Amino acid sequence: MGDGGAKAKAALGFFTVLDHPQHGLFGGYLVLNLVGRPLEFHCSAPIKPNRAQQILYGPTLEAFLYGEQIGQALVTKAKIQPLSVFTDRKPAMAVRQHISPPVALVLPPQPGMSASEASSPTEDGKFYRIDTAHDRGPELVTFDVGQNRLAVSDRSEDDRHLICQQFSDIGESFDLSEPFLRIREAIEEAQQAAR
Repeated sequence: MGDGGAKAKAALGFFTVLDHPQHGLFGGYLVLNLVGRPLEFHCSAPIKPNRAQQILYGPTLEAFLYGEQIGQALVTKAKIQPLSVFTDRKPAMAVRQHISPPVALVLPPQPGMSASEASSPTEDGKFYRIDTAHDRGPELVTFDVGQNRLAVSDRSEDDRHLICQQFSDIGESFDLSEPFLRIREAIEEAQQAAR
């Protein structure tokens, strides 16, 4: 454990938010080394917006809660700064405005398509929005890293290049969607222990 230096920096961050109907939003942040072993774990206390916040924040409420309130607090609290942060919740991508590592959304593979087919441009060479028409959020640019299908905001497209460089060696062997299952189970376990 003593030779921390450069190896401590070779870590990946995984951030997600769970919506509990009774208690509100719980955030979880797991930092793993490049072979998938945990280095740090943090979870937030529940946050439940009141009616005034829902009205005043309108369509920006989720991005504010997920990215600024929960994500920023969890990621900046961690002792290890990861190479990149991955999330499985689109509103959580708003954390990118508050942290320095690149942030990517881990997408499920599209049924019946290989990851490369799912993220390639259409015949006219353009990418199209994959979010809802009223979201007003940034557009997503999808790409593949090994077996993983990812997306970054078109406002942070440099993140795509950084992530591709960082994971050229491990992209095939690392399933970026699996750590979110660990986070969910750890939060559920902590909730049961608190009862």
